[in-house]
Amino acid sequence: MAERQLSLVSVVAPMLNEEGNARVFCERVRDAMDGLPWELLVVDDGSSDATPAILRDMAGADERIKVITLSRNFGHQTAITAGLDHAAGDAVVMIDADLQDPPELIPTMIEHWRAGSDVVYTTRTDRAGESRFKLTSARWFYGIMGKIAAVPLVANAGDFRLLDRIALDAFLTMRERNRYIRGMTSWVGFTQTALPYTREARHTGKTKYPIRKMVHFALDAIASFSNVPLQLATVAGFACAMLAFLAIPVAIGFRIFGQFLPGITSTVVAVLLLGGIQLIAIGMIGEYVGRIYDEVKRRPLYIVRERANVGAADDERERTTTR
Repeated sequence: MAERQLSLVSVVAPMLNEEGNARVFCERVRDAMDGLPWELLVVDDGSSDATPAILRDMAGADERIKVITLSRNFGHQTAITAGLDHAAGDAVVMIDADLQDPPELIPTMIEHWRAGSDVVYTTRTDRAGESRFKLTSARWFYGIMGKIAAVPLVANAGDFRLLDRIALDAFLTMRERNRYIRGMTSWVGFTQTALPYTREARHTGKTKYPIRKMVHFALDAIASFSNVPLQLATVAGFACAMLAFLAIPVAIGFRIFGQFLPGITSTVVAVLLLGGIQLIAIGMIGEYVGRIYDEVKRRPLYIVRERANVGAADDERERTTTR
């Protein structure tokens, strides 16, 4: 395969209340992309601090920095999608603005792209600055997803990745509301290459993924790429039914031989066990039904309030991809 020629690389970064990182991040991207044709699309996901003002200043000083301001906070995965909708590059890189993922790694990702890789995803060999709880929960999550997911998901692979234009166009046809981007980019296939790196500690500020959001993110991932929870509910139902059928001849035998002892405890335990299993099964079904409801409403993934350095062609592409 002949080496690919790069006319433009798009870097997409979502931001939410990153006033301590915004300027440093843009400067590091500019330095890392020296000698390459590039654009930086920053998606302000409803920031309430000085982030919007800083981004306006950066966009005013350099037209290659493009800012998309959403009307409210739509969530990290949707903000990334908004940036990808507007990206015009032959290769597009997704990266967070907290500087845990080094922009200096982007040229190496581009070299893999030039060599023929359609998707270059990064794997974190070390995760500095993260709590033991987060590391443990992440290990459990990737272990579970590796066993139940319908597509191959690599452990410790985040959203920091590069997509070729063909892979990106395929990805943008997927408009589901509950998004798990690292799974979706794996699902589209194409030639994929892993790039290990050491993840740095956050530059400033606090993580935007507390436990509540982590749990919701995990549920989105499982529900989007596996039907195993529904299958487990079915298996639990058959197991309970089997126990009930086995208990019938046992109860008859006790009655015949005069060993039957009526008791409240056994009845209460049986009712609570069956009731608990039923509620768990209903809850699993409800998670999937809720996601179906989100899809059939057909609301747009996001609403843009204003743009800076983003032209009419980008607006038309966005309208097309949200239909």
